[in-house]
Amino acid sequence: MSFLDPVKGFGVTFATMFKPVVTEDYPKKPEQPAPRYHGRHQLNRHPDGLEKCVGCELCAWACPADAIFVEGGDNTDEARYSPGERYGKNYQINYLRCIGCGLCIEACPTRSLTMTNEYELADDDRQRLIYTKDMLLAPLLPGMEQPPHPMRLGDEHDYYAKGPELVRQAGGGRTGDGARSESQQAGQEPPVAAPQGADSPAAVQVRTRGQS
Repeated sequence: MSFLDPVKGFGVTFATMFKPVVTEDYPKKPEQPAPRYHGRHQLNRHPDGLEKCVGCELCAWACPADAIFVEGGDNTDEARYSPGERYGKNYQINYLRCIGCGLCIEACPTRSLTMTNEYELADDDRQRLIYTKDMLLAPLLPGMEQPPHPMRLGDEHDYYAKGPELVRQAGGGRTGDGARSESQQAGQEPPVAAPQGADSPAAVQVRTRGQS
């Protein structure tokens, strides 16, 4: 070992000593995460208010931490919550287990489950960290109707095959170049977080749980 080896080992330390200190005024002025940051989950809706979740449970199967519980239910003509035959009757995410890997949103075939930019998930009550369906569902935008109700946008094929077109007709296909785009401010899910080949979203992004 040479005489300069200890000095080389402290090279990063010495270089950091002369850099300015960065202080964040949190929580008064929280930093805005990157647009593709994966935070709290959200269950999205179609432009008429029907839920995108079809209760397939693929997100629960893909979760490596076993943090998601899904119980599917059958739609009927009298009570329809989503297009097609099934909907997510019971949906829970345990944030005591969730590791934020995003495998669940990659497995979702209908783009129902996505992840927002909300990162403030700490709590002093373990029970409040188990999010239920009513806490995860995107709120209704103007023009949406609270399920159950019949399909307003055509048949099941129209909902999933013409998803981007239906979103544009509902006024949700615009994006800006600011910190929060116009579609995000209007309650739309950020399209930058969608995997390639996925439908354009028609859901609401909620920044804090208090706004949901």
